[in-house]
Amino acid sequence: MTHFGMAVPAALILVSLSIPSAGQTTDDTAVPLNYVAPIQAPAQVSAQSAGPRQLTPEELADILMARKEYREAAFSYKRLADQNPTNPVYWNKLGIALHQQSELSGALKFYQQAVKVNPKYADAQNNIGTIWYQRKKYGKAVRAYERAIKLRSDMAVLYSNLGYAYFGEKKYQESIASFRHALALDPQLFEHSSHGGSLLQDRSVSDRGRFYFLLAKSFAEAGNFERSLVYLRKAKEEGFASMNDVKTDPSFSAVLKLPETQELLAPKALDSTLP
Repeated sequence: MTHFGMAVPAALILVSLSIPSAGQTTDDTAVPLNYVAPIQAPAQVSAQSAGPRQLTPEELADILMARKEYREAAFSYKRLADQNPTNPVYWNKLGIALHQQSELSGALKFYQQAVKVNPKYADAQNNIGTIWYQRKKYGKAVRAYERAIKLRSDMAVLYSNLGYAYFGEKKYQESIASFRHALALDPQLFEHSSHGGSLLQDRSVSDRGRFYFLLAKSFAEAGNFERSLVYLRKAKEEGFASMNDVKTDPSFSAVLKLPETQELLAPKALDSTLP
């Protein structure tokens, strides 16, 4: 029996993406199909109809997800998946609804079911990686993200997720290469806020100072000096001990010429009024 109601990880976000369909299920995790009160569709008058448009069951479930009513959304997606076992989207969304309740084992099972239904479904492959990332199984996360990238090499968020997983493994050069690739695909990637969708991203890290420094380096290499400075400041605020590496790392050569960078790296002046 899958239970509901646990805390949602603060760093877990949803990204909106397009999604395909296919396959069948062998689910043995019982999700109680409690009745979910229908949500009234907004009135939409068209030339053909004067009445409100009836929302589809998937749209109703998506509204529950948007409202963060994850338990009720899980019931709805489970019903849809049982009725449409060859559609990987419903298995994936069911996994997300459980994932948002920190039900990681149940979420992993349904992501894997979505992949079984459609092995080319990159979103579910990515979400499997997010499970391993949250469990600190970074090697498994890397392999899952790499499988997703083989399917959809045009998705910046997949390279970003891969960068986080490499960072967790302390493979910093691989991490920065992944972030650099992600920024090449989407220069505004790290400015995006949470969205409803079919793909998850976990942005939690332990060594925040080093992480911000690597992001600053990635932005510097991408020619975005303003964002590089933002993350250099964050690295300094987190107490990163190797800030002077900016002076010797070729990636920061152009950023280093900026007066803001010189000010950032200058030693803090002592207050002359102190005894």
